[in-house]
Amino acid sequence: MEITSLKQYKGAVYEVELDDSRKLYLHADIIADFGLRTGTQLERAELRKIVYASNYRRAFQRALYLLDYRDYSYKEMFGKLVQTYKNEELCFAVMKKLTEIGVINDVRYAEKLARKLVEVKRFGLIRAKRELLAKGIDRFTAEDALEEYRHCTAENLAYLLETKYSRLLADETDIKSIEKVKSALVRYGYGFSEVGCAVREYFENAYDSQEDI
Repeated sequence: MEITSLKQYKGAVYEVELDDSRKLYLHADIIADFGLRTGTQLERAELRKIVYASNYRRAFQRALYLLDYRDYSYKEMFGKLVQTYKNEELCFAVMKKLTEIGVINDVRYAEKLARKLVEVKRFGLIRAKRELLAKGIDRFTAEDALEEYRHCTAENLAYLLETKYSRLLADETDIKSIEKVKSALVRYGYGFSEVGCAVREYFENAYDSQEDI
């Protein structure tokens, strides 16, 4: 095959036309790396290398673009790339580079997300771990990231009871409302015993406050 035309297409991208009327759109870096010019003869194997290199560059740049906006776990980013480029081997190669340069790091990602889940969203450790696993974080990394937040359980439960569910806890004898609150807190990721203790303490503190009046 022979390159019959090579001209700038848009920005740093060039249109490369082959003698079989096929057109490729390649970045200037790829043009330079392979020494392409009008009249260059290409074997099929060489053309495959060029196309692979071009797709690799696009996938890598796409990943960096996405990472400018937020962090991704390995699993999330790999899924994004495969969805677009349909080539797992290529995407694994890109992911290898991304992890080598440190822009994809599941330990760092898990630590940041754990803090958000526990300190901002006030999730219990059960829910927080489930959220981390759903992002592709392995079990041990998720548990390590959450370890330092075990002391937050009582504080977070008290906060949620005071700010989110106090209207349902106006009457200590309203069992239906109390059970509704408990179920909601379990969905937040807290254990039954943790929730039970928190609700008891809530009413005890409310009673003590009334006694002080």
